[in-house]
Amino acid sequence: MTTAVVLMAYGSPDRIEDVPAYYADIRGGRPIRPELLEDLVARYRRLGIEESNPLNEITEATRAALEAELGLPVFTGMRHWQPRIAEAADRAIEGGAETIVGLVLAPHYSSMSIEKYRGLLVEAVGGRAELRFVERWGDDPGFIALLAERLVTLCYKGSHVVFTAHSLPARILDEGDPYVDELNSTAEAVVRVAELHNWSVAFQSESPTGEPWLGPDILDHLDELAASGVRQVVICPVGFVADHLEIKWDLDTEAAERAHELGLELHRIELPNADPAFVRVLGGLVRKAIAVPSRV
Repeated sequence: MTTAVVLMAYGSPDRIEDVPAYYADIRGGRPIRPELLEDLVARYRRLGIEESNPLNEITEATRAALEAELGLPVFTGMRHWQPRIAEAADRAIEGGAETIVGLVLAPHYSSMSIEKYRGLLVEAVGGRAELRFVERWGDDPGFIALLAERLVTLCYKGSHVVFTAHSLPARILDEGDPYVDELNSTAEAVVRVAELHNWSVAFQSESPTGEPWLGPDILDHLDELAASGVRQVVICPVGFVADHLEIKWDLDTEAAERAHELGLELHRIELPNADPAFVRVLGGLVRKAIAVPSRV
């Protein structure tokens, strides 16, 4: 039985000139407000992303390292950029894969995120190969240990740790979506391993859709922490695994600027990116999926 892996991510534009097409893909045919596009372009430009995007380099490094770890072909598939998930599936099958393991570079399940990737991969495979899908992995011991280790090196006496994740529309709570419960579970596991005492969970990267989103937002939460007397904050972006716009802009730029205004000392952990320890975590997830088929 020949097995291949489709490693999936949200996607990111290669160059500044690609941002309009990338944003249009995210919008999926919905109207684009010019001011929002201009703001997105300005963010990428301020971060120095003109001719190449470091995130795409990180994703490729992760793919290559995972392929070496497993000794199996690994293909990158993006939800909103090239190479597409469908292209990755085609390449895997053309290479002779009879079984495909789908793995998203996001640890927590939501019907608005992971389920979308699953749907795209199922459609792309189209019954041409057996599909095994890793649905969630926020409770993986290796992942927990990696985050805990990085927090311990940054936390000082009196530090307050804030675990962050991408916000989603608050209506998912009424729909019974497990996203928030899984985030809290991961945070609690890291707290136990790292033996933390002062911590909380906040959200970031809310989109301007006009409906309520999960909160508190990280900027508002920093205000609350400063008002309560906290002076040192360490951010652990538990819902993210690589340095992309939501990290470089929302945390390293906006949150850092807000913390400076509030007189807070702010740090964040180094994200897993293509770290060998993280690649071993991903490898373990794939091996488990191969041994025990997931329901798709």
